[in-house]
Amino acid sequence: MNREWLEKDFYAILGVTKSATQDEIKRAYRKLAQKLHPDANPNDATAEDRFKDVSEANSILSDPEKRAEYDEVRRLGAGGFGGFAGAGPFAAGGQRIRMEDLGDLFGGAGGLGDLFGGFGGSRGGGARRGADATAELHLSFEDAVGGVTTSVSVRGETICSRCRGTGAEPGTVAHSCPTCKGAGQVAQSQGLFAFPQTCPQCRGAGKLIDSPCTTCRGRGTEVRTRTIKVKIPAGIRDGATIRLSGKGAPGPGGGPPGDLIVQVHVSAHPLFGRKGNDLTLTVPITYTEAALGTKVEVPTLDDHVTLRVPAGTQSGRTFRVRGKGVQPAKGRVGDLLVRIEVLVPKRVSRDEKKLLEQLRTYEPEDIRSHLGASSSAQEVT
Repeated sequence: MNREWLEKDFYAILGVTKSATQDEIKRAYRKLAQKLHPDANPNDATAEDRFKDVSEANSILSDPEKRAEYDEVRRLGAGGFGGFAGAGPFAAGGQRIRMEDLGDLFGGAGGLGDLFGGFGGSRGGGARRGADATAELHLSFEDAVGGVTTSVSVRGETICSRCRGTGAEPGTVAHSCPTCKGAGQVAQSQGLFAFPQTCPQCRGAGKLIDSPCTTCRGRGTEVRTRTIKVKIPAGIRDGATIRLSGKGAPGPGGGPPGDLIVQVHVSAHPLFGRKGNDLTLTVPITYTEAALGTKVEVPTLDDHVTLRVPAGTQSGRTFRVRGKGVQPAKGRVGDLLVRIEVLVPKRVSRDEKKLLEQLRTYEPEDIRSHLGASSSAQEVT
């Protein structure tokens, strides 16, 4: 049995009911797996965690035997062992329950298994996973698009540089607590049951230090600034997060360290914008260029390309230059989207005005006839 089964509702994770058929479970899993797959969500830690949960849920519910066992565990846990009444001291619903199963299901220091005398054993030393640390990283537009290996500074709890996490002064060692025998907890009997309590002698550490480290005073950790290298994949987007496993705070009691979560901020580019893997660029042209057509040299991230603008091009038209966008670490290369903007001068010279007035005589007279002009319309400015 798995104690996590009490904490995770696999049916809810897959979005199906408890009476769902195997086909319904299979369809729900395929739909979520396609949506949450890491290849479809690069650098998205939340999607990656959900993908793992969905995969775990499917592995249990798609197996009829594991599903039946999971359902029974959930029933026993939710019922608070109410099924034991009238069925003998170690039976539930007519099924024989082994004491070692109870220890595995609810065991560990502080678990419900300790109500039955600690059949699951002890975790020892109060070891727990360390907390996650966070850091912010600011990148240039070019580094985000091309990828880069850089570093971030993280200030927080880390393993003591003097004692290397032992808590003892170099040259000395800690010894196991004689009261709890290294468990970090002791059992306090109350009638039929035994409840775990933090060991009063070692305060849950499971060990005693005769000569505490002069730097961390026996804690095994200290607060200092660390510099950690981060590899940024090509094509990362503003607001993305990168999770570095084991680079967070050390775990209490010798537990595993947490992770470092790096929040990425990408600065704007003076010319280019970005839509997914496509780059955007606005290019101004004159009225005569738009009317007669022209060729415009436009920049890309690597070089320049010549764009042919056909005669009669309207302001706002977008041209696509294929393969000149972002090349991500995974996925298709983007394109460069060039938006044409016809530039209208705010001021014209006297000679220009004469030429424009002459040009106006060639313009169509009824280009706005579809608007239904009225002689009584109010003039506004």
